Amino acid sequence: MFKKFIRRPVLSIVVSLIIVFLGILSLFNLPVTQFPSISPPKVNVVADYPGANNELTIKSVVIPLEEAINGVPGMKYIESDAGNDGEGEINVVFKLGTDPNVDAVNVQNRVSAAINKLPPAVVREGVKISREEPNILMYINLYSDDPKADQKFLFNYADINILPELKRVDGVGDVDILGNRDYAMRIWLKPEKLTTYGLSANEVLDALQEQSIEASPGKLGESSGRKAQTFEYVLKYPGRYSTEKEYGNIILKSNSNGQFIHLKDVADIEFGSTMYDIYSTLNGNPSAAITLKQSYGSNASQVISDVKSTLKNLEKSFPKGMHFELSYDISRFLNASMDKVAHTLLEAFILVAFVVFIFLGDWRSAIIPILAVPVSLIGTFAVMNAFGITLNLISLFALVMAIGIVVDDAIVVIEAVHVKMDEKHLSPLDATTEAMKDISGAIVAISLVMAAVFVPVAFMSGPVGIFYRQFSITMASAIILSGIVALTLTPALCALILTKEEENRPKENIVTKALNKFNTSFNKGAIHYRAFLTKTVFHKMITLPLLLLFCILAYLLNNSLPAGFIPEEDQGMIYAVIQTPPGSTLERTNAVSQKMMKIAKQEKDVESVSSVAGYEILTEGTGANSGTCLINLKDWKDRKKSAKQIIAELEEKSRNITGADIEFFQPPSIPGYGAASGFEMRLLDKTGSGDFHQMEKVSKDFVHELNKRPEIGSAFTFYSASFPQYLLRVDNEMAAQKGISLGKAMDNLSTLVGSDYETGFIRFGKPYKVIVQAEPQFRAFPKDLMKLYAKNENGEMVPYADFMHLEKVYGLSEMTRHNLYNSSEVTGTPAPGYSSGQAIAAIQEVAQTKLPHGYGIDWAGISNDEVGQGNQAIFIFLICLGFVYLILSAQYENFILPLPVITVLPAGIFGAFFLLKCLGLENNIYAQVALVMLIGLLGKNAVLVVEYAVQRKNRGMTVRQAAIEGAVARFRPILMTSFAFIAGLLPLVFASGPGAVGNRTIGTAAVGGMVIGTLFGFLLIPSLYYIFGTIAEKVKMVKYQRSKPLTEEKDKNYKSESE
Repeated sequence: MFKKFIRRPVLSIVVSLIIVFLGILSLFNLPVTQFPSISPPKVNVVADYPGANNELTIKSVVIPLEEAINGVPGMKYIESDAGNDGEGEINVVFKLGTDPNVDAVNVQNRVSAAINKLPPAVVREGVKISREEPNILMYINLYSDDPKADQKFLFNYADINILPELKRVDGVGDVDILGNRDYAMRIWLKPEKLTTYGLSANEVLDALQEQSIEASPGKLGESSGRKAQTFEYVLKYPGRYSTEKEYGNIILKSNSNGQFIHLKDVADIEFGSTMYDIYSTLNGNPSAAITLKQSYGSNASQVISDVKSTLKNLEKSFPKGMHFELSYDISRFLNASMDKVAHTLLEAFILVAFVVFIFLGDWRSAIIPILAVPVSLIGTFAVMNAFGITLNLISLFALVMAIGIVVDDAIVVIEAVHVKMDEKHLSPLDATTEAMKDISGAIVAISLVMAAVFVPVAFMSGPVGIFYRQFSITMASAIILSGIVALTLTPALCALILTKEEENRPKENIVTKALNKFNTSFNKGAIHYRAFLTKTVFHKMITLPLLLLFCILAYLLNNSLPAGFIPEEDQGMIYAVIQTPPGSTLERTNAVSQKMMKIAKQEKDVESVSSVAGYEILTEGTGANSGTCLINLKDWKDRKKSAKQIIAELEEKSRNITGADIEFFQPPSIPGYGAASGFEMRLLDKTGSGDFHQMEKVSKDFVHELNKRPEIGSAFTFYSASFPQYLLRVDNEMAAQKGISLGKAMDNLSTLVGSDYETGFIRFGKPYKVIVQAEPQFRAFPKDLMKLYAKNENGEMVPYADFMHLEKVYGLSEMTRHNLYNSSEVTGTPAPGYSSGQAIAAIQEVAQTKLPHGYGIDWAGISNDEVGQGNQAIFIFLICLGFVYLILSAQYENFILPLPVITVLPAGIFGAFFLLKCLGLENNIYAQVALVMLIGLLGKNAVLVVEYAVQRKNRGMTVRQAAIEGAVARFRPILMTSFAFIAGLLPLVFASGPGAVGNRTIGTAAVGGMVIGTLFGFLLIPSLYYIFGTIAEKVKMVKYQRSKPLTEEKDKNYKSESE
């Protein structure tokens, strides 16, 4: 069959060109992402209860909804929180692989069933359900050089002119501006004037509702079918008021004398903001902070590119002095990492070509694999597109590693052709035809073994499974395409290109002399290797103890290596999370944020600093005593320090800031997996007591114990039940005596102190609220509350002090729950030199020994999956081994002969762990991927020896002779392919800049495994073949069992033997 491709080179070239063409077409359609999409789907449920505190929101809104939603199909865990702003939020996290749209519908159905259990005010506001878009793509700051452009103007300019455009960009899932600075008509009531005129806040709201209305009067002269009309007139009503003057003229009270009390008589009216909850600044200038998230399945790189293009177009119409800055943009790290890996791809290709040239000795032989490799790599893009694999760091790693593997098949063919030309002095065409008879079976076997390694892991589930799947399908497709090219294009090129080489011998020069010297030395080495094998191949007392030693060392190193999931990378961004004491005002938090910003700006490696007071990025929650600084670092090539070094310096300098706790984080390793890197867990109160003060004590004691452990760099919680609060104690008897309706009195108080809003109005093409609230000076202190009045049933004004008093208490600023238990969020980072796996193990140990009865922990975010994966890597490894063993058993028609291939692997595993240990790297998912690949690579080397040895055995040699001949014959091609692979990985081992930790881990594990595995494989493989080959010779399942490999069955030699 393969003769056709040798005799018809044009056919071979056309087949390869079609593969390349399909690959290039697919490349332009592949989505570009940083990692495969492994963040779990989330559905977000938000309910508003105006004026409610967190305890009331939890009891009356969150718990009924939680009970209804809990157990929805595919749910992983459920979290909820409620602040003192009356907003309750529930996040339902689903298992990876569930359909986000179906998840949202299932949650919607559960919420609908519980809606009648919620307070009427919540039902009026509506319960909002949305798919949570976990991947924050960009953080955009809109700022102005004009001192008149305050935060209110910037917020609303962005809301009116920028957000609608960004929402229309394909792939954008959610765009939001931090805070609630939307325009609003603010009615600032003066309580003493209301009391003087005998008015309550409720009457103001009623007047607004009755007089600022929309009406549809209809038409005059509309056709009735009875009498013809000449004209038709449309009647219009001005509609709701939209100016301060119109609202000021609303009549609150009148009498028969023609006297009126207008709204402007009892209130100041201002076109202001809905709330004043967040201060956002960029490098000291007021700004509007815009967060942008991508939709599910979208191409992150393309979305960011489109958003930047849209912003550039919008900037042309910005007011004078207004600009935007991308304070956080994942494409920065994504593009830098991808460029780095693509650059590594090129370096690896050049190094492989150089190694091939040295071993093959002439440029014509070297050019064949250089032409063959791109065909396999580019063709892989077509398979990736067919399987829905994105172009990400994992799939690019697979392509880098595939270079060294893909070139193997071409080298095996060329080496075999050279041997035939040298030994039998055949023409290149005849030598190629002869060589393909011998090695076509080996190539098929190599391709099957290598692909078989990656097939089982492609069916794994969960986040780890997606990582392996992306890597394995990319590798397997490259390997299979490489096998096809090695059986079609490579032999055709050998017959074509090597012909001219035979006719035109190169002249003697420095290069040829050096190559000849290298070949002479190599041949001497092969002779020494043969002599060494002759003495050692049959010595079981050397082979088996050495194998046992590697097994023990690999086990010990595995236990001593720090374990992890995804390594923390320098992404060019640092978060500073600020927490001021309970009860601090927004202005106080903002002052601390500004100090932190000034300290950060003094760092030479910092490009810009964005400060947000009132917003906490870890939970994306709001609170007056919370703040965040986003510290944007300079490009990797423009700075000398890493993000961790800068964090260490900032921690030292920020100690001078008193009255605040400041913690520093990097963004999460995988976008969408939490808000920051490190570990994330929940401390659960399972006692059911609801004692928040006891929970605070347990929480702080637990964090204190954690920080004692050497594995923990920092652990902290912002949980505090020490926020100053006042409990309203009502004397019901006195209230009844005064004729007070408690419901109306509390509504009146809620409006004066907490605010209420009425029917909105349209301005600038957007709807805005009308918000009624007492002026700030009348609600600044607890004593001010006692000076306010409520209206009784007789129309008299009664002071609240007559029937109510205040009791000072302490409580929570925000209540959080996890899986229906009250919880405290604990976050932190491992100590330098320790992995996340070691930190998690330390936390579990502390939790078991230090937590009191009734309290426990659970994991969230990426930590949840890291704990859940357990010893999955071991099972993956064993499955891959088993799969390879079964395929080789079928290939050799023997259950014993594959054992030399399998049992040689401990040497490579030891080498991988040993080099990881020496370079201080951890055993994470990158290292595990490299280990899986080593099964194929080292197995391939063993297959080359065993396949050749089986051929020699079938031609009459003894097992011992066959073992020696197989090893010596494959000594050169194995060394050549192994060195080519190692050369291809060297750029990864010495990587720096973005993504360096992942690059170094996967490169180091693969290089260490290949070096040790190849060197000791030359001793172990022939010896193991001798041991197992001798056993196989004596043991057969049936008399007619064939000993010829399956891929060699059509060989004439076999026919003559079997007859």
